[in-house]
Amino acid sequence: MKKHTFKISGMHCASCAVKIEGALQNLPEVKNASVNYATAEAHVESESEDVKHLHDVVIDEGYKVISGDAKHEHYSDARQGKKKAIIASVLALPVFILAMFMLDVPYRPYIEAILTYIIVFGPGMEFHKMAWKQLKRRRANMDSLISMGTLAATAFSSWSLTQNGAVYFETAAVITALILVGRYLEAYSKGRAGEAIQKLLELGAKTAHLVQKDGSIKEVDVTSLQVDDVVLVKPGEKVPLDGMVVDGSTRIDESMLTGESLPVKKTLKQAVYGATVNQTGVIKVRITAASTESVLASIIELVKNAQAEKAPMQKLADRISGVFVPVVIGIALLTFVIWLVVTGSIEESLIPAVAVLVIACPCALGLATPTAILVGTGRAAKSGIFIKSGEALERGKNLDIVMLDKTGTITKGKPAVTDIIPNGVPDNELLSIAASVEVHSEHPLAAAIVRSAEEKKLKLPKALNTQSETGKGMFGIVNGEEVRVGRKGFILGSEAIPKADVERLENEAKTVIFVSRGHEYVGAIAVSDPIKDGAIEAIQQLRALHIHPVMLTGDNKRTAEAIAKQVGIKDVHAEIFPEDKLHLVKQEQKNGKKVVFVGDGINDAPALTQADLGIAMGTGTDIAIESGQIVIVGGEATKIPEAIRISRKTVSTIKQNLFWAFLYNTLGIPLAAFGLLNPMIAAGAMAFSSISVLLNSLRLRKINK
Repeated sequence: MKKHTFKISGMHCASCAVKIEGALQNLPEVKNASVNYATAEAHVESESEDVKHLHDVVIDEGYKVISGDAKHEHYSDARQGKKKAIIASVLALPVFILAMFMLDVPYRPYIEAILTYIIVFGPGMEFHKMAWKQLKRRRANMDSLISMGTLAATAFSSWSLTQNGAVYFETAAVITALILVGRYLEAYSKGRAGEAIQKLLELGAKTAHLVQKDGSIKEVDVTSLQVDDVVLVKPGEKVPLDGMVVDGSTRIDESMLTGESLPVKKTLKQAVYGATVNQTGVIKVRITAASTESVLASIIELVKNAQAEKAPMQKLADRISGVFVPVVIGIALLTFVIWLVVTGSIEESLIPAVAVLVIACPCALGLATPTAILVGTGRAAKSGIFIKSGEALERGKNLDIVMLDKTGTITKGKPAVTDIIPNGVPDNELLSIAASVEVHSEHPLAAAIVRSAEEKKLKLPKALNTQSETGKGMFGIVNGEEVRVGRKGFILGSEAIPKADVERLENEAKTVIFVSRGHEYVGAIAVSDPIKDGAIEAIQQLRALHIHPVMLTGDNKRTAEAIAKQVGIKDVHAEIFPEDKLHLVKQEQKNGKKVVFVGDGINDAPALTQADLGIAMGTGTDIAIESGQIVIVGGEATKIPEAIRISRKTVSTIKQNLFWAFLYNTLGIPLAAFGLLNPMIAAGAMAFSSISVLLNSLRLRKINK
């Protein structure tokens, strides 16, 4: 299945997006199509690689496909929109003044007529062209409403002018001008709402200092770099792409990834990420990922996907918008007929009918959800919180319980060896045989044992046939004997374990890892995983959001409770396996609770997927985790409540936008039909409603951390 994404120009309301979406969906080779009005993008899953056929469908519907520089095209459209709005406004102003104040100017009606013709068939011609294209396909959209209203007012006034009757040229002129101004302001605001991706794109370095084979330095374009190239990064420069330090040490500002301003120390063999800023030392970096596979590229893709995918609320609004225009045209015609029957006057019948057409334009309805998602996801991205979809935002509401995996969420996930308790063997021998097996494990506790052995420069014997038993430990053949490293119940000879020492270490919130060789217990290694900065504050904030915190860990009960006590968690599930986490999530859901699960996105994948909201804690390298709906790059604990606050605030803004959009149309149409709303006021109110929705969405940029 091939995925196609392309920009569309010329959409003016949600019903435009719905019509294009429907036309694309009707193609037999298209599995799924989504057209987003706010981002002006189409996302199509098709069995065919032929994108031209998809473009032709959009063009047949009366819209343009942007195949070149979308940013340039957006600015070009904005400039054209601004020009049309200015021309229409300048010409409409004298028409409005002449009509409203009934100025005694020679040939006043004819001056109004000429200026109105210029406006309606000049800058306003775009409405009629699109309306005609839609009419040929027996369809209607917002342009159809505007075209019908302004042409009706212009045609009636022209006929009335020949009969020396009352004219309403100002209605057509001012409506056209107001809507053009509203569209320009809307485009400008939408540009601001979608600037998150553009800012992310601008973060990357443009050039790099490539270290050539002879040691010389050559400045090259970042896009030309390949995996295994070595680059020189000087203080103040951006790291060009993801890589590993192979020479030197420094401090790097990773705030673009994590949202945290404190620089991170980087030495040999440590990972660095593209677009982060080198602050102090000169380093050489070996490139480990191409530009399209970097963390920054993954971030941009996540934000794009989140802004493109429709939330359930938006799908509802789109369905309503899709049938809204034909219904409104019917109401306008009915209004005209009823007024004509009651008054017998075409003049008195036309004005309320035109007002109905103008007031009903569903712009605000179409903008209500996507603009809030655009701004909300952009605001989250600035803090290193990446929300994968509009649905993920909606999942952040009404949560009851937060289940937190201890390692990497509450604790730093980078534990260190604190105690070695041998049993009949030297300390270093115990550490070396344990490390020789654990070097094959990816578990943070195993990494701590290996680091400790490396720091002591111990020679590690080769371990053969190493295997892992999830949640229990590792085993392998070392010097002809089976070595087991892991839980008490996993090793052999556990009856020799000194209980007093183990209890003392566990009471100090240390995890004890046991080692056996052959059938004998040979010692234990205590590892401590420090509590993350901000973990205590995060738990307090989650409680303030009325979400009950629960800690889950494979650690023993005594250690788990000691850590939980430090951060203020009372509900603890210890000595559990990965599958138990999934069971606990399901159990709470059966009890009617909404569960948010926070984990590292690897062993916790089933629970992350099952939870009502899954938040994956990452360190940048696992930014593209599929399991969680929200990814926190830096792994900062305080980002958990912040992510939930942003999602709740965004959903709240969407609801506000939809409420006012529905209320506007619900109240506006009857007022117009009963003749209580002048068409010019209706046009101004319609434009204001769209802009107010956009401005309300833009408030999300100022959500406090």
